[in-house]
Amino acid sequence: MRAWFALGLLIAAFGAAAQTYPSKPIRVVVPYAAGGTSDILARAIGPKLTEAWNQPVIVENRPGANGNVGAEFVSKSAPDGYTLLLTDLGGLVISASVYPKLPFNPSKDFTPIVMVSYSPHVLAVHPDVQVKDVKGLVAMAKAHPGKLNFAISGIGGAPQLAGIEFAQRMGIDWTYIPYKGGADAVTAVAGGQAHVLFNGMLATWPSVTGGRLRALGISSAQRVPSAQDTPTVAEQGLPGFETGSFQGVVAAPGTPRDIVTRLNAELTRALNSADMKERFAKLGTEVRTGSPESLGKWMTAEQAKWAKVIKDSGTKFD
Repeated sequence: MRAWFALGLLIAAFGAAAQTYPSKPIRVVVPYAAGGTSDILARAIGPKLTEAWNQPVIVENRPGANGNVGAEFVSKSAPDGYTLLLTDLGGLVISASVYPKLPFNPSKDFTPIVMVSYSPHVLAVHPDVQVKDVKGLVAMAKAHPGKLNFAISGIGGAPQLAGIEFAQRMGIDWTYIPYKGGADAVTAVAGGQAHVLFNGMLATWPSVTGGRLRALGISSAQRVPSAQDTPTVAEQGLPGFETGSFQGVVAAPGTPRDIVTRLNAELTRALNSADMKERFAKLGTEVRTGSPESLGKWMTAEQAKWAKVIKDSGTKFD
């Protein structure tokens, strides 16, 4: 009897919390260094939520282990909706195949909230690298196997997996150089410390338009409206090649359904506002939203897809 009474009190408490949510500041954890795609998105969305709920939305960068430090922190936080993770979902689901001793289960230790956006990867090189397209890059890589330095945002992240799939299909080999995040990888290639990278368009395109990088291709299925003169990787000899930065918001496991619903609704409203969609489109990013359930199914499917790519490539992550 006492157990049932205690359970009833717990359920009542969760219900009351959901009705008053949010009643204090919300923390959005970005598991990467400042300046990358996740960080840019979080700082764009934060003011919208603050305005809607009259509660501060604080963006907190917790980089490390290719996003796993911040992800673990959120997975073990209180399931009350006040600590959220905005991250590259590809990197999150890939991590299960990369890190055998991962301190959390990407499929079970998060509550899906909403997909945020899709930003295709840009395949780009330093302007001094004497290639103009995918064909030229492949020819250079074959002439100098293992000599091209490929900058990545972290070991086993979505940009590295894009490089692995590209290299596997093109029969080339290059050396992956990890950095602390996408912004650092872009800086490394723009500064000549590395030769090439795949990285989210949102964080990379300003360096292309500014002349610090040369774009060879974009990894979307069709050309991006804001970069019509840049062909896709698929149309340059890799049909069906589609990778990118799929960003989304998740929370701790066990977050009450009512709070999940409120978060999903408000984030969807903010993301689909005319100014946000226009702002993202100019940067080559497409707003993508949906239900928590659809996000959960997508994450499960992506985890299986990339596990196969890693297995087939024989790549070992140290």
